[in-house]
Amino acid sequence: MTADYDALAKTISALTEGETDQVALMATVACEVHHADDRFDWTGFYRVTEPGVLKIGPYQGGHGCLVIPFDRGVCGAAARTGEVQLVPDVDAFPGHIACASSTRSEIVLPVRNVQGEIIAVFDIDSDQPDAFTETDASALSSILTDVFAR
Repeated sequence: MTADYDALAKTISALTEGETDQVALMATVACEVHHADDRFDWTGFYRVTEPGVLKIGPYQGGHGCLVIPFDRGVCGAAARTGEVQLVPDVDAFPGHIACASSTRSEIVLPVRNVQGEIIAVFDIDSDQPDAFTETDASALSSILTDVFAR
């Protein structure tokens, strides 16, 4: 099963309407996205808790890393650059942090608030190589903007 992003966006919008608590929003998004696609092995947020530091937030899947500095790994790169990181082979990514040995590919998207500040990154890992596309990046970015920057 692959994600039906139109249906997923509508479901998430309905579930999060009127909610302002970021952790509640993150928990809902992580759960809905994780269960929408068989490629998604680990799905969750790393929150910006202080300058240059990400800490684990709501997620679905096995344990994640608790703390990730902006200068390390795929999540750090997304937070540092503010750009989506589409990684077809995590072993080829310089400085990749192996939170789970089963991860083969990854997509990480910056999460911005209404002021445009990066408040978190949204990380999806897959146990399949080259699992993510620009279509995933675009659809997920749109969902994140609708939820966190409205």
